[in-house]
Amino acid sequence: MNQHERWHRLLEMVAAAGQLDIESTARELGVSAATIRRDFDELATQQLVTRTRGGVVASSVSYDLPLRYKAVRQAPEKHRIAAAAADLIPAGATVGLNGGTTTTEVARALALRTDPNGQAPAVTVVTNALNIANELIVRPHLRVVLTGGTARPQSYELVGRIAETMLTSVALDLVVLGVDAIDHQHGASAHNDSEAAINQIMVTSAARTIVVADSSKIGRRTFNRICPLGNVDTLITDKAADQDAVHLIEQAGVNVVQV
Repeated sequence: MNQHERWHRLLEMVAAAGQLDIESTARELGVSAATIRRDFDELATQQLVTRTRGGVVASSVSYDLPLRYKAVRQAPEKHRIAAAAADLIPAGATVGLNGGTTTTEVARALALRTDPNGQAPAVTVVTNALNIANELIVRPHLRVVLTGGTARPQSYELVGRIAETMLTSVALDLVVLGVDAIDHQHGASAHNDSEAAINQIMVTSAARTIVVADSSKIGRRTFNRICPLGNVDTLITDKAADQDAVHLIEQAGVNVVQV
């Protein structure tokens, strides 16, 4: 387990338990107490947890892991999901991309995509994700439209009234939506209310919605609903997804692609 994977695991653990102590955490992860002490100090410096005498306690952002630490999770699955999503985006389309590790991979797949003649097909990308805009803006075949708004450091997304107003004024051919959870009853959902509000407007502005979510998010729900399954045309996930949950989503009328 490398450092980023360990930090990701520590943030998951503190989000679930509310607090961690050095000794028991070191035993669970199979590393030294000195390593965990350094990890706790670094996470506290980054204001991801609050340091205590013998460990750490959760802060508000512990429940919303920063993008750079989420990226190590389910990486091969996310690459496959992203490639499948990029294949569904036709040349000349206007596509919305929200923030997140999976949609970032979709953006990268779009940047590198070529048609049978070796040409890079033109696409307009509308996004509220600063990191996605930063990666795509140098690609001459991609037109990048970035919303304004207030930046969230946890996800590099622009949120708030400015972003919402901009998105209500555009028409998207489709949106490729990263979510924190999706199930047959609650639909697609997110941890953060500001991000959920932006995502909801993207769905409303789009003629078609493709949700990209690795298997860890299937059959789960979070507090902030983005949209019901009736607004989702396609779900792309990996083959490790719980098949009962997948079947229930399909019964709701969603085309599920597993890669």
